[in-house]
Amino acid sequence: MNGLRFDAAGLIPVVVQDVLSGRVLMVAWMNEEALARTLESRDLWYWSRSRGAYWRKGETSGHTQRLVELRADCDGDTLLASVEQTGPACHTGERSCFFTGSAGEAGPPPGSMLDRLEDVVVARKAASGERSYTRKLLDGGAPRINAKLMEEAGELAAAIDAETDDRVVSEAADLCFHLMVGLAHRGVAVERVFAELSRRFGTSGLVEKASRGVTGGKAGAGDA
Repeated sequence: MNGLRFDAAGLIPVVVQDVLSGRVLMVAWMNEEALARTLESRDLWYWSRSRGAYWRKGETSGHTQRLVELRADCDGDTLLASVEQTGPACHTGERSCFFTGSAGEAGPPPGSMLDRLEDVVVARKAASGERSYTRKLLDGGAPRINAKLMEEAGELAAAIDAETDDRVVSEAADLCFHLMVGLAHRGVAVERVFAELSRRFGTSGLVEKASRGVTGGKAGAGDA
């Protein structure tokens, strides 16, 4: 990468982001050699300021990071690494090093809006005695959730066909919400859906369907 501005110690900070969720995982440092090792191997290499040594993420813990994309900011003095994270990113065992909020609340930082929605739905599922629309759906099980999914999908299809853009947005949001309830009911993390979409990128929708023995109907992300 050209035009980077390393500091007086020959270092540049690296903000590390989960490529699937968009969550910020950690911040570390690279020098030119660590950057070169990273670009060559696609494993994330850093420079430890405290130990004065190179280290490869996950070398001892197994919680590796594979580089998907590396970007520099407008001043060239900070890097953004999008990575495929295996296991937790923090040495404490947390998914992200940024697990403490300004009010002292614990938990990983928000990722995409679907991640944030998943957190709310899962919390509703876990809360005993919770009285909410979400809990009512969950208590109704698959039949109730599936009926709402089909209803919302039909309303979205009608909006796409002949209604305003605002209606399309509203109905799409309703469908996403009910989809998240369905995933929570099954105990399936939305990150698994992100991973499947990521797997399909760069693959023709027809080729992807053929690999699953599917004919007609559904398209893969590679069709986009």
